[in-house]
Amino acid sequence: MSGGSYGYLYSALDLEDLQTHRGDLEAMAERLASLGYAQDAARETEELLVLFRQWETRAAVRITRLRDLWHAVERWDSNDSGEARVRAALEAYRGDHAGTPPP
Repeated sequence: MSGGSYGYLYSALDLEDLQTHRGDLEAMAERLASLGYAQDAARETEELLVLFRQWETRAAVRITRLRDLWHAVERWDSNDSGEARVRAALEAYRGDHAGTPPP
């Protein structure tokens, strides 16, 4: 059986699986572009990579904003802290981007 030059990229079943094939996806985009007659497929493959990068950036911003609040809720739910800490964390979260719509 042959194949696997691109880590069996075609067998990625979902976004999480595809994310683990980032390098293979980049190599495939380059390969398609090099064919000269598959520019549309090369562009669409490259667009997937751009979408991954955009999502990672947006997710990182939200994670940073939410991290302390998540921690406070987790501590409260495991009886290590109380509701006051959650309320304080929520106030800080809201103050960090008050009046600013999320990106």
